[in-house]
Amino acid sequence: MELFAQQKEANRKRVQPLPVRMRPRGFDEFVGQEAFVSDGRLLRRMIEADRLVSVIFYGPPGTGKTTLASVIAETTASHFSHVNAATVGVREVREILDAARQRLEAGGQRSILFVDELHRFNKAQQDILLADVEDGIITFIGATTENPFFAVNSALTSRSQIFQFEPLDDDAVARLIDRALTDGTRGLGQLNVTLRDDARDYIIRLADGDARRALAALEIAALSQQRAAGLVVDEGNTPERRAATVIDLAAAKESIQRKAIRYDRKGDGHYDTISAMIKSVRGSDPDAAVYWLARMLEAGEDPRFIARRLVILAAEDIGNADPQGLVVAQAAADATHFIGLPECELPLAQAAIYLSTAPKSNASARAIWDARKDVRDGKSLPVPKPLRCTHYAGAARLGSGEGYVSPHDVPKGEDDQEYLGVSKVYYTPAKVGAEAILRDNGFDPAGSQTGE
Repeated sequence: MELFAQQKEANRKRVQPLPVRMRPRGFDEFVGQEAFVSDGRLLRRMIEADRLVSVIFYGPPGTGKTTLASVIAETTASHFSHVNAATVGVREVREILDAARQRLEAGGQRSILFVDELHRFNKAQQDILLADVEDGIITFIGATTENPFFAVNSALTSRSQIFQFEPLDDDAVARLIDRALTDGTRGLGQLNVTLRDDARDYIIRLADGDARRALAALEIAALSQQRAAGLVVDEGNTPERRAATVIDLAAAKESIQRKAIRYDRKGDGHYDTISAMIKSVRGSDPDAAVYWLARMLEAGEDPRFIARRLVILAAEDIGNADPQGLVVAQAAADATHFIGLPECELPLAQAAIYLSTAPKSNASARAIWDARKDVRDGKSLPVPKPLRCTHYAGAARLGSGEGYVSPHDVPKGEDDQEYLGVSKVYYTPAKVGAEAILRDNGFDPAGSQTGE
């Protein structure tokens, strides 16, 4: 028992990892998310005035969601409770809410409940928050890496302001690294660490906008180099023992591995990335298109899904400006079904690049969209008698086909047959690619063909 007690006490005194120690104590140390945290912005004003409303922080790991919550905890006069949705149950949440109600009734003290990894709350756990959030018993802060419009009840999102956190840029990660190297209290300042420029650049690049990942890699590199040099790394070290520790590129590579691509095939990673590829093709940027294609393939997206989207895109955004685009896209789809991964990346890339560089026209798409809208919303048009079927007994007695003249039987340009019965234009070819040639060859956008 005594040994257990000693171990427990040692664990309690154990120094927290560097990413935790380096969390800012105020806005002057907070890095990133300037869109809503910089001086004068709404969220910062609410926090500094201690008038925060219920909010949801949404964004990738290591972008400051939990860190900003810790800043709020340091600055608010409200009672602050922090739970992780992965480890707390309904009973614990109810106890927190009951305690918040008692504090409010007894002394008027407000309460803030911060739920980290909110997307891990099940529906029952989310539902029990609603009434107390609505009644002002608690101010709710949720942090999630998943799109709240997919992962959180709509009733809870409607009662909260949503702030989307973006990955930190390289300059922001660099500032955090430099601060950790020089901070002698919470960082590595007492370890006399020198970080080579190429190692610094490598950590920043592999961190990919994730501050926690960058700081953890820095700490691993520093401590491993100290141990490799035979230095004891603990609080008893004297400055003399802490000789200069150099983190070179090799040490950096050992300390941070390739980051797994974050991609939820049922969430915003799936929808945002395919949207980016489609819009890049539509915008005639083959480099962006092939990057987003590679991103999806590396993340394990179903290549058949990508192929289907390319076929749709070819008909919708290229159309008759380059009819070959649909042929290429369909060939890529067929090849994807036939050969599978990994080789199907080749026809998919070929199709994405071909469609990116092809002339663009959505005239065909707009034609069918407009026609279908008229069919749904307008009066049904009767088929003109000359166009009606004559291949049955009695058709002549009904006048079907009467007056029809085949265009093959009249000189070019003299066909004045009515094919719709009303004056309506659905298809107006663009002035690009094959559709421009169509115009040059005499197709009248007003809806008829003319001779030369």
